Amino acid sequence: MIVVGAGSAGCVVAARLSENPERTVILIEAGPGVVGPGPLGVLPVGPHSDVVGRYPARLRDGAPETVLARGRMLGGSGAVNGGYFLRGTAADFERWPPSWSYASVLPYFRRLETDPFGDRRWHGDTGPVPVTRTAPDERHPISTAFLDAADRAGFGYRADLNEPDADGAGPVPLNARAGLRIGTATAYLAPHTGRPNLRVLTDTAARRVELSGHRATGVEVESGGVRRVLRASTVVLCTGAVGTPHLLMHSGVGSAQQLSVHDIPVRVDLPGVGRAFEDHPEVTVGYRRTAAPPHRADRAILEVVLAAELDGEPVEVRPYTATFGEAIPGVDDPLARIGVALMRPRSRGEIVLTAADPAAPPLVRYRYLEAAADRAALRAGVALAEDLLRGPAFTGLLDPRSLTDASATFGTSMHLSGGCSIGAPDDPDAVVDDRCRVHGVDGLWIADGSVMPSLPTRGPHATTVMIGERVAEFVALLDV
Repeated sequence: MIVVGAGSAGCVVAARLSENPERTVILIEAGPGVVGPGPLGVLPVGPHSDVVGRYPARLRDGAPETVLARGRMLGGSGAVNGGYFLRGTAADFERWPPSWSYASVLPYFRRLETDPFGDRRWHGDTGPVPVTRTAPDERHPISTAFLDAADRAGFGYRADLNEPDADGAGPVPLNARAGLRIGTATAYLAPHTGRPNLRVLTDTAARRVELSGHRATGVEVESGGVRRVLRASTVVLCTGAVGTPHLLMHSGVGSAQQLSVHDIPVRVDLPGVGRAFEDHPEVTVGYRRTAAPPHRADRAILEVVLAAELDGEPVEVRPYTATFGEAIPGVDDPLARIGVALMRPRSRGEIVLTAADPAAPPLVRYRYLEAAADRAALRAGVALAEDLLRGPAFTGLLDPRSLTDASATFGTSMHLSGGCSIGAPDDPDAVVDDRCRVHGVDGLWIADGSVMPSLPTRGPHATTVMIGERVAEFVALLDV
């Protein structure tokens, strides 16, 4: 079998499926074969990074294009992020099909982690991913002040934000150990690269899934300018919320209307491919610190968060401990920032083909803030963040005069999901069934954030790893 994409879910799928020595697994990754934990406080996603892929994006219709950077290496975006490892809540999974209820997915969340913290009903003891939290005596002064400010504002403290009903202010669970980010390439893949039945092909880009009728028979790949076809009876796509819809469309699986624009032969008319794409919009409010310790590469840039509802709308307030200029090589931003993210946006985007050449990146069209409720909720969140910063908890840490509208920036949390949603065949947005098999194509599965039918009100990384665990089991059960 072939697993396409060695990202947060792909490494999980390849490692789990290759546990059976009678099963041959080929893992394809477009990026380099870099394996090893990186420092938690350095995000190698800047303009000169050689371990990210870049996609053109338009956050709002009529706005100028921007560029999204996504991890392009073993471990994917989970190997270059800030280590934030919050699960979706029980309420989030009520918006998914019943077979993906919180009770159904909890065993996989527990299986993937080793987290000695908190109530043992919710946490695993033997999983590959170590989950830690910044200890109170090690927190950055900004983190400590933020928790104090949230308490003064009436928000409760939550020691374990990975409990099923968690809200309030508390420490961020991190997929980290000793100041190093532990992504799935390190946790799942690296210990097993010596398996004779597991073959990892890096610097190898998948261009299309090969189909015979309505059955997947392999993957066309390109490496060093040479294209060839790898044959397999089972193909699992794990290239993410942008890459997977893009790969499907170039394989002739997608909206017939969109494919015909680029003269791509339609193999399966599946209009939901690329639709219902989601991400958390984020406004970051900049300010100037008057006192702060130097940034350390072994410290998370987000140690605590506030998860709250404002007039019924979930928001997350994020007090970053480092400037983006300190944490992201090549970025020029000297301001400290507090982020405000809308965690259940009503607006939906899409992944749009730009050319018939599968090597050409698609356009990520967000359509952010089209809904009036989204705009109102984000404004309320920004007002709350500014109130917290102006309060007595931050006295001596920042210059309140630096909090101006000019310091605020609008962007994305880089929490990409959707585009190949789980759902019934008669759902116009659905691409896979509740076992993540592509509708209308035998032998083709998807295991990544693109299958999320609704974006969790937390960052999607931990949920994506869970999806990898669960889909690997689905595939293994049918591969007998």
